[in-house]
Amino acid sequence: FLHESEENKKNRSYLSVSNKNWTASADMTKKRKRQDDFQKVKLKVGKKKPKPNNATDVNFKTRGIRLPEQLKSDKSGPTTRRQLSIKDLLSQLHHYSSGVKQEALAGLRELLTQSPGLLDAHLSSVLSEVAAVFTDKEPAVRAASVRLLGFVAQCVPAERLAPFFPLLSAHLSCAMTHIAEGIQQDALKILDVLLEHYPSLLAQRCSVLLKNFLELISQRRLWRPGQPGSSAAGGAWALAVNPGRKVTSQQWRLSVLSRLGQFLQAVVEERSVEEQAGPLDVLDTGAREGGGSGGKMITPLELTWEEHSFGRGGVQVYENSGAHPTMRSAFQLRPDTEPGAGVEEGLDSAEMVQGFASTLVPLLLEVWVEACTSGQGTSDSGHLLHPEAMALMYQVLSILQLLRRLSPHRHHQDELDTWFRSTYLGDFKHHFMKNFPYSQLEVAKHKKKGDSKRSKPPAAGGPSVEPLALNLTLCQVMVTLTSGAEGRQDAEWLAPIRAFVRDSLSSGTRLSAKQLGGLLEVVWRLVMTQKSRAVTEELLQAVSVQYQQRNLSLPVRVLLLRFFSRLYLQEHEANAQVTRSKVLSRWLAALPLQLAQLGSKNPQLSARLLLTVQAAAARRNRELLLSLQTHACQLYDPEKGSVVLLPADSQQRLVQLVYFLPSLPAELLSCLSRCCTAGRVSASLAASLIRILHIRSPLSGWAAGAPDSALSDVDYFSFLFSTLTGFPREELAALQTGSEEELCGPSALCPLSLYPTELDHFIHHWDVVEEVCHCLETVGSKSQCFDILQNAICKNLAGLQVLPDSTAAAVLRCVSRLLDLSVLPSEGLLRFLSSCCLSLLTLLLSLDHELSAQDSAQKREAVWGTCLGALGSVPRLLRLVLQGLRVLELSEEELPLAAQLLALLLQHSQLRNHMLANSTLLQHIIQDLTRRCRGEAREQWLTDLLYCYSVTMSTQHRGAVGLQDMY
Repeated sequence: FLHESEENKKNRSYLSVSNKNWTASADMTKKRKRQDDFQKVKLKVGKKKPKPNNATDVNFKTRGIRLPEQLKSDKSGPTTRRQLSIKDLLSQLHHYSSGVKQEALAGLRELLTQSPGLLDAHLSSVLSEVAAVFTDKEPAVRAASVRLLGFVAQCVPAERLAPFFPLLSAHLSCAMTHIAEGIQQDALKILDVLLEHYPSLLAQRCSVLLKNFLELISQRRLWRPGQPGSSAAGGAWALAVNPGRKVTSQQWRLSVLSRLGQFLQAVVEERSVEEQAGPLDVLDTGAREGGGSGGKMITPLELTWEEHSFGRGGVQVYENSGAHPTMRSAFQLRPDTEPGAGVEEGLDSAEMVQGFASTLVPLLLEVWVEACTSGQGTSDSGHLLHPEAMALMYQVLSILQLLRRLSPHRHHQDELDTWFRSTYLGDFKHHFMKNFPYSQLEVAKHKKKGDSKRSKPPAAGGPSVEPLALNLTLCQVMVTLTSGAEGRQDAEWLAPIRAFVRDSLSSGTRLSAKQLGGLLEVVWRLVMTQKSRAVTEELLQAVSVQYQQRNLSLPVRVLLLRFFSRLYLQEHEANAQVTRSKVLSRWLAALPLQLAQLGSKNPQLSARLLLTVQAAAARRNRELLLSLQTHACQLYDPEKGSVVLLPADSQQRLVQLVYFLPSLPAELLSCLSRCCTAGRVSASLAASLIRILHIRSPLSGWAAGAPDSALSDVDYFSFLFSTLTGFPREELAALQTGSEEELCGPSALCPLSLYPTELDHFIHHWDVVEEVCHCLETVGSKSQCFDILQNAICKNLAGLQVLPDSTAAAVLRCVSRLLDLSVLPSEGLLRFLSSCCLSLLTLLLSLDHELSAQDSAQKREAVWGTCLGALGSVPRLLRLVLQGLRVLELSEEELPLAAQLLALLLQHSQLRNHMLANSTLLQHIIQDLTRRCRGEAREQWLTDLLYCYSVTMSTQHRGAVGLQDMY
């Protein structure tokens, strides 16, 4: 075993050699392969270069396919300068880069400015994307979103944005309650935009936003105090202080409170008139029963004078009636709420309002306490405030004033006032009234180098507050805490307020409408609660000094007028100190003169003066009636009086005032008669005036010589006759000497020269004549009335040669209506009536030949009906008219008119019997016309006349022979 055999050794050596050879051959093979991969191909001269393995075969043909629509740019919608559509911009708002989002917001504003129609199509997308960046971490992005929101708000109305407003409100709440101070500050800017353009929509989200306002300046206490008193330290919320803000705590609270005040104002204005409690508004034109702020509302009931003047129907007046009935019920449903729930649940009930006030008022007091105790709040004197402290106090008082107006119903107002008085009166007197009135502290500023180049940042609370506005708001808040039952106890701390109001009104300074409205509200509250004659006279005298100033603006003058008017109308019977006020009596006595002097300068102010004058006259105010009697001729002057210068509504009130005048002298009746006939008041209003005078006359019930009648029977008949003629004596005298160019006649066919009145004037006068005739017919003795009218006509009209056509027609109309069979008119009256009738009939025929015959149809109808009625009712009038047709004296042009006139009379069935009674006279007239008509051919007008005459004479009527004695 130890000695190996020789053969085994040879085999072992052979195997080792073969193994080495095999390993060497394998290495050579790998090396050769590697060399083959990088071996360079040798090229031979004159031979083509071999093609590589990856060569492309270019032996093919191509044809182009043109798709021009794909090469065009997308012009389906507008784009910005960067060629971005609205979809691209909205998608970029999701980009991570703040610069891209800022440019996208700017691009959206640019695109919507160029193409406003895109906003309507993409409003939902724009609002959702813009609202999403309210809470962006970059200030530049938030500022761009606020600018874009302001632009959208200018273009989109509230009703269009209402479906998307919950989304905006949710993002706004997130921004207001965000942990970052910068986002909270920008949230107030967003709130400013929404308050400016959509206050009503914001007011509907008050349940959420009110809590957000509280969280901006305060935080909940972790523990509740044991005694929840009325002081600021006893609330469940405490003021929050953040030293990391860029502004001071007072500036931040001022900015928040200013927005809170605007929001509460929007909530108050959103409430309807029926539900809103509202402050005592001296501008309110509505009336209350019993006076004061707690009375019941009266709804006016409109009545029409024409329908009820003659007792055609009764007037039924029920409680809560009128154009808009106001139903009142003592039964109210009380919501199931806990105290303090108004912050979370909204302000839908008095309990919720009280709960919210109990949370907010302690915070407001704490804000003011910190401001006034700081070194920069007040001066050493206490009543001098720095501008920032003054602005803060103004916002606090404004919010307190608005809290009182948040009551959802009027009948809850007294309960809320009582709660405020019992809970916070002591705190308000201690913190607010201690240094009243306040003034602004002027701080000298040292000008530093480079101050002019720096831009001064705006104040956090907006514009500066004037001391008058601050003190006035404080007075408004404090007087709401007064009580009529405890007026004597409040007199001590109300004395500075009375002095401030008196000095502000009596100083002679020009007050704006807003300032004067606040002062008048305070005066009203003091007069109603103090119930002292001395206090009332003192305050009303101050208001009277302001009223007597000249060149006051219209809103200021209307405010003062409404104040005195409402004070008299509502409180005259309820409050004795108002009834005995000499200032109010002097103001009422001066109203008629002011109305006469005002004229048509200001119809709105004149209308308000008339409302008060009419109400005082209806109450038989002695001073006003005497003043109205003194200036009646100025008010009812037919040329420049208020009755002809003011609008129709005011004219009606002035006419109704005639009923309350103590006496109606002849001079005033002359003015009233001219007003009725001049055409500057409507015919219906003139008729109303005539009826009023008829009621005031002693002849209305034929109680002659009644001691309480305002005018005598002689003056009344003079008024009716002057109104009947339609022209005063001076104008009738001027017509007698006027030119004959405008007159119709005189001639053989037209005995009187008629002055043609205009169509509008004729129609107006005709309506007035109908009312005059109606009043004369109601007189008890018609025979005496006719004798008076007959004597007046013969004395004043019978001797005139020129007469207006409206006067002639009016006389005929009145005589025919008043004439009775038992009355025989005088010979002079009959001749005058025959001249009027013949002249009017000639005028009627001339109107038919005018080009404007269609326009004068109403005038022709009135004249023709009057003439026929007079010819058929007045005895011997038709005979005198026929006798007046002197055919032999007529000219050739008048012959056809005379024939046409006779044909018309013959054709009328009402006059057929009368024409038969005068057949002999009629036969002579026709014979004269036949002789005057020369020539072989007979004229057509003569043929028509003979035909009508033959038809009339051939008809036999019973009783025609018996009428010859009368006609």
